[in-house]
Amino acid sequence: MDSPEWHARIECAGQVVGAGFLVTPRLVLTCAHVVHQGPADALAVTFTERPGSAPVPVRVLAEGGWAGGTTDLGDLAVLELEREVPIAPAALAPVDAAHGRQPRKLVVYGFPAGFDEGTLAEYRITAPQLLNREWMQLEAWQSDGQPLAPGFSGAAVTLVDTGEVVGMVTAAAGDQGVRNGRMMPTEVMARYWPDLASLVPTSDHRGADRARLRELVERAVRTGLDCDPVRLARLYRAAAGPLDPDPPEEGFDSLRAAALFVLCEIDGEDAAGTVARFADQVEALFRAPAETPAVPRWAPILVDLQHSGAGDGRVRVEVSAYSGGRRHPVGSDTVPRAGLPAYVRDRIEAAFPYLTAGTDELIAFALPRDWIDLPVDRWASAPDDDTPLGCVYPLVVTDQARRRAGARHQLTRAWNRLDSVPGARLHRVECGVPEEPRRLRVRLRQADACLAGFAPAPASARTRPHFDTSLTAPAPVVVWSRGGCDSGPDEPCAGGDGCAGKTFLDELDACVSAVPPAELPRRILELREEADAEDDHWARDIQLVWDDPRVFTDPHGEAGAHVRSPVSPVFPASSTSPVSPVSSVD
Repeated sequence: MDSPEWHARIECAGQVVGAGFLVTPRLVLTCAHVVHQGPADALAVTFTERPGSAPVPVRVLAEGGWAGGTTDLGDLAVLELEREVPIAPAALAPVDAAHGRQPRKLVVYGFPAGFDEGTLAEYRITAPQLLNREWMQLEAWQSDGQPLAPGFSGAAVTLVDTGEVVGMVTAAAGDQGVRNGRMMPTEVMARYWPDLASLVPTSDHRGADRARLRELVERAVRTGLDCDPVRLARLYRAAAGPLDPDPPEEGFDSLRAAALFVLCEIDGEDAAGTVARFADQVEALFRAPAETPAVPRWAPILVDLQHSGAGDGRVRVEVSAYSGGRRHPVGSDTVPRAGLPAYVRDRIEAAFPYLTAGTDELIAFALPRDWIDLPVDRWASAPDDDTPLGCVYPLVVTDQARRRAGARHQLTRAWNRLDSVPGARLHRVECGVPEEPRRLRVRLRQADACLAGFAPAPASARTRPHFDTSLTAPAPVVVWSRGGCDSGPDEPCAGGDGCAGKTFLDELDACVSAVPPAELPRRILELREEADAEDDHWARDIQLVWDDPRVFTDPHGEAGAHVRSPVSPVFPASSTSPVSPVSSVD
């Protein structure tokens, strides 16, 4: 089998100084110490596997910052050919392809003294450990094989079975008789030359997301789309998982640098998820100018439900309309549970004349903690129309405790930050082994926190503390399904395939990841309409806690007439009372 034509011999003033490899029709990679062996204007490249081809002059396009020493970092140089060559560039292997349970044979094609036309050396990597976060150690495949020597520097290290490049030789052992050396893996090379990141594929099952991210970055470069370091850090935080590293203190100087960080510096089980979320964030940048609608001018109608203090059979109700910076009381009474849906429906209708024409109506229910799962979205919208209320208007709920002054202050600060977030990033609370409630609280109080999504039903004993924590953290948005997974305490669900809660979160993530948080009530309305028209739709029982305090503005600072009423107790933030939907008012 012939050697690939992309192998390059690096020459300076007619003398062989090292090796390299073609990565685009006009770019060759080699070591920085190779090109510093003579004057830069005397450099040229010959492709020895094309017999008779003349050397092609090159210029040094970029370097990795190598300082001149054998152990100095950044020993990378990018050479630009005087013209494109009709040679297929090298194919780069997925990250981690060079090692596995069994060592894989690697081949190096270099130009040591006496081998001007090139020779092969066989090596392997026995451990994935990075030395000084820069190199992997190469060890000879056979004890009597060709050793690495001057002339191999800059040579591509390839998989013998596929011919794909996994790295570049940067140094030999230096001691006679020691047959090992060092290789700079492609992911480290990409750290010094970010353009390489778009050429490095992935070995995980989410490779399509990584390819999509690389394509989006290339599109951004072509169209001149980029972001300032603050916005790039915000995009990264919106995509990062709870165990992912913080962005660099200095931020990212380009979108390409941010994407490189995501592709090369994040590992672990959720790395693929972070890549997908970051790609979603970048994709949203392209849609924002043309497709993202203006922030809605929400005009809420607030339905405040309270325990009446007059027994379980009656409910205290107050309905208000918010418009023009004022709260307009519409009606209040203590009504029997059986008549609650009809009373609320009539008062909602009476509230519409108070709303400013052209604003976006929003129906909001403020509920005690033990009624937070009440299916108010399923109440009939009119006496002669059984269309669910949540399929006619954007409808949200909130916990009464979140209407206290301290919680409103925290939520206002959070929503001020979310104004610049292009999509609603989902923090998943799974059925199987969820994170400890205290850790969840810390996560939901971070600057990039947006939406807490629950796989289990709120009444699930295992995750009820997590649900309470998400409400009191407070997470700006909380979403769950009233029909979520509730496997019971005896055989708790592990959250794998087939779990109703996992399906719910997967579908939810796909539907809201690119939706600005301010638009979520409208998106949930669309999902409820779809669910009402389709049997067994995953969103049929969706419940949304959404309570941006800025849309409930009252110049008198009043947060609900009877929040402070001594006969209407609100469950405290530490309450562990089980969620028990009031089925008699459905």
